[in-house]
Amino acid sequence: MAGQRKQILSPRAGKSYPIGATVLPDGVNFSVYSRSATGMDLLLFDDVDAATPARTIALDPARNRTYSYWHLFVPGLRPGQIYGYRAHGPYEPLLGMRFDAQKVLLDPYGRGVAVPAGYSRKAASEPGDNTAQAMKSVVVDTSRYDWEGDMPLRRPFDQTIIYEMHVRGFTRHESSGAKFPGTYAAIREKIPYLLELGVNAVELMPIQEFDEHENEFVNPFTGRQLMNYWGYSTVGFFAPKA
Repeated sequence: MAGQRKQILSPRAGKSYPIGATVLPDGVNFSVYSRSATGMDLLLFDDVDAATPARTIALDPARNRTYSYWHLFVPGLRPGQIYGYRAHGPYEPLLGMRFDAQKVLLDPYGRGVAVPAGYSRKAASEPGDNTAQAMKSVVVDTSRYDWEGDMPLRRPFDQTIIYEMHVRGFTRHESSGAKFPGTYAAIREKIPYLLELGVNAVELMPIQEFDEHENEFVNPFTGRQLMNYWGYSTVGFFAPKA
C-alpha cells in the first residue's frame, strides 16, 4: 500500500450499495451499516500485524452517510488491501450499545479475514487499544470468479446421497493423498473418490470465518491451548475458511 498513498489522498463520498468492500476499476468502495454510530473511521493497514494503521480516514456524517449506511470510495486501492473500522458512539449496555472506538472492528460483509500472529480474543473485551491483536478484513475481488454456468441440479431428495464433511478435516491427514491437504482445492481432488462411494451431494460443515482461539481449555499433556475446530461461532459470514 505504500506506493498507493498519493492516490488515496482524496477519497470520495462513495455509495451505500453494495455493502462491504467492492473492487471497482479505479479503487474500492466501502460501505458498512450502523444505525447508532455517531462516527466511523476506515483503517488501512500495510500489514496484518501492524500496531497502527498506515492511514485512518474519518467518514463525514454529512458526506459519507446515507440513512444508516456509512460509505467511502478510496481511489487506487486494490484486492489484498487490509482494513478495519473504528465505530464511535454511546456506551449504554442496558440499551444494547457498547461502542468502543479503541477497538478495531471487522467488516461484517467482508469477503476475507486476516489473523495476526499475536491475535488475542481477550484483547477485544478488555480496556485499551487492540489494533495489533485484532482480526482484520481483506479486500477481495469476487467479480473474477467463473461460476462456469453452475445451476441447481434439482435432484429429488429421495435420490440424494449426502456426505457431510469438514473442509479442513476431510483431507488434512497425509493418508488423504491430497496435493493441497485441508483445503477447498483438496475436496475437488477427492471428487472421484466420492463418486466411487456413490455420493452425489456434499454438505459442508460451517465454512465461514470463525475464531479458532475461543476455546479456553488446554491439552493436559502439553499445556497448549485447544483450538476450536468445528466453526460454529462465526465472525464473518461472507468470508470462507477451511
